[in-house]
Amino acid sequence: MKLLLDTHLILWAAGEPEKLPSGAVDLIENAESELLFSAVSLWEIAIKSGLGRDDFRVNARLLRRGLIDNGYSELPIIGEHTLMIDTLPSIHKDPFDRLLVAQAISEGIMLLTSDDLVAKYAGPVRLV
Repeated sequence: MKLLLDTHLILWAAGEPEKLPSGAVDLIENAESELLFSAVSLWEIAIKSGLGRDDFRVNARLLRRGLIDNGYSELPIIGEHTLMIDTLPSIHKDPFDRLLVAQAISEGIMLLTSDDLVAKYAGPVRLV
């Protein structure tokens, strides 16, 4: 199963695995899971790190390289993903999370999130 991890899960998986919810660990460690990260997450990390956010103090370039080296596949942002956003209800205002949801729907990939609000979207979104 293809799994797209949201930004916080990516950060925790890469640098603070003890913060990962047990449900996420089970799915991530499952040999049948194909793990993906989105360019959206790298964009979010680069912006929020540049703003000095303590929870985003990560070098996005190093993170990307480490994820790829550890078997994750990168999901680029394409026009279809951005156009899918206008079909989403206004559950969440965060543009990064909305684009992750749009990517998951557009690509038919399960989005794993630890965000209760993101998990309210219909479609392939799973709260862990």
